[in-house]
Amino acid sequence: MTALQAQPHVTVSVFVQRCSATRLGATLARRLAVWKLDVWGIPYGTQLSDTVALLVAELAANSVLHGRVPGRDFELRLAYAHGTGVVRVEISDTHEARPDPAAVPTADPEADGGRGLLIVEALAARWGVSDRLGPGKTVWAEAGPAAR
Repeated sequence: MTALQAQPHVTVSVFVQRCSATRLGATLARRLAVWKLDVWGIPYGTQLSDTVALLVAELAANSVLHGRVPGRDFELRLAYAHGTGVVRVEISDTHEARPDPAAVPTADPEADGGRGLLIVEALAARWGVSDRLGPGKTVWAEAGPAAR
C-alpha cells in the first residue's frame, strides 16, 4: 500500500449560471453573485461583495439591453482567487457587438441611462472583452485588493 498524499488546497472557486436575457435574469445574476461570494467567505455588505454586485448588475443589464438575441440566454461566471482576493466577473452573450474598453463614452448628464460602462470603469481594477466559444463575446471585470 502507498501512503495517502495530501490533497492541495483549492485556490480558485468558480460558479457558472445561465440566466434568461431579461431584467429578471439580470436581477437573479446579481443576487446569485453575492450569495455565492457569501458562501465563499466574502460576506454580504463588504466592499468586495458590493463592488461585485454592481459589476454584475451593470454587465448583466448591458447584456440584456444591448446584447440580447431572442431565444438566447446570457451566462454569469464568477472566479474567486482565494490567495489574492480577486473576483473575476464574466458575462457572456451571443450578440456580436462589443464594447471598447479604450473608448468608454462620457454620459449625457440629462440622459436616463448610458452610465453602465462608466461605473464598470470606475469600480473594476481592469475590464475587457474576450472571445467565447460559439457566437458572441464575454465582457469581464476584476475586483479585489490585489487586482488594483
